[in-house]
Amino acid sequence: MGNHRAGRPEGSRVSRSVPAPSAPQTLARATGGKRKAERARAGRRRSLFPTVLPTVPAPTVVGAAALMLAAGGAVTLGGGNASSEPINFSQASARTTSALSTALVNRQQAVSRDSRRQALADAADADLQDAADAQSVQRDAALQKLAQSAQSYANEIAANLWVSPLPVGSYRLTARFGQFGLWATTHTGLDMAAPLGTPVRAVTSGVVTSVGYDGSYGNKTVVTLADGTEIWYAHQNSYGVSVGQTVSPGQQIGEVGNTGNSTGSHLHIEVRPGAGDPVDPYAALIAHGVTP
Repeated sequence: MGNHRAGRPEGSRVSRSVPAPSAPQTLARATGGKRKAERARAGRRRSLFPTVLPTVPAPTVVGAAALMLAAGGAVTLGGGNASSEPINFSQASARTTSALSTALVNRQQAVSRDSRRQALADAADADLQDAADAQSVQRDAALQKLAQSAQSYANEIAANLWVSPLPVGSYRLTARFGQFGLWATTHTGLDMAAPLGTPVRAVTSGVVTSVGYDGSYGNKTVVTLADGTEIWYAHQNSYGVSVGQTVSPGQQIGEVGNTGNSTGSHLHIEVRPGAGDPVDPYAALIAHGVTP
C-alpha cells in the first residue's frame, strides 16, 4: 500500500523546505525591487500631468485674439468646475467706439466754442484798438490846437510884457513922480540913478518914434506902444536905436548918461498914455508886474 499517502489532518499545513538564498541572490533581488519601485513612483508623477501644451509665441496669441475680435465672435472662458459667462467682445468694442466718438465730438465742440470765443475776443480787441486810435487822433489834434493857442497867447504876453528899464540891482530910486524941489514944476517921471554907461532897455515892445537931444531931457528916445502910449527915456549918454525900428521887451536902446538938466548919471523915464500927459511910471510898472 505504498501508493497511499497518509491522510493529513484537517487544518494542518504541509511545510516545504525551501533552500535559503545565497547572499548574492539576496542583494540582486533587493536591488531589482528598488528600481521597480522608483519606476513606479516616476510613472505615478507623470500621470499627474498627462498633457503638456506646446509653447506658443505671444505675438501669435495676440494676433489670434485680434482675428477673433474682428470676426465678432463670442468667446466663452471657463474650465474645471468654475462656471463663467460668455464675454461678447463685439459689444464691448461697440461701446468703446461709441465712447471714443462721443469724446471726439465733445472735444470738437469745445474747440469750436474756444475758436468762436477767441474770434469774438479778437474782434472786440480790434474795435477797442480802432476806438483808441480814433481817440488818440482827436486828442493829438486837440493838443496841437491847444499848443498853438498857448503859443499865440505866449507871444501876445511876450509882446505886451513889461520889464525893468535897468538891470535889477544896478540902480536905486532917487526921485518919484509928482515931487517938488529941483524942478520948475512937479517931477513928471521916475529917476533911477545908475553908473554911467549902464544899459537902458525897452520896457515893452513898440516902435521907436523919436531919437535926439531935447533940452532939459538931454538925449532922449521915445518908443510908442501899440495902444498909443509913449515911453520917454531921458538923460542918456548914447543911443542904440533909430526912428522906425521895432523893439522888444528887454532890448537895449541906449546907455545911462548925465545929459540935459541932471545932477548925476541916471535914467529919467516917463509914461504918457495916448501921447498925452504923463502918469506915475512906478504905478504903471507895478500894474504890469514889474517892481522898480
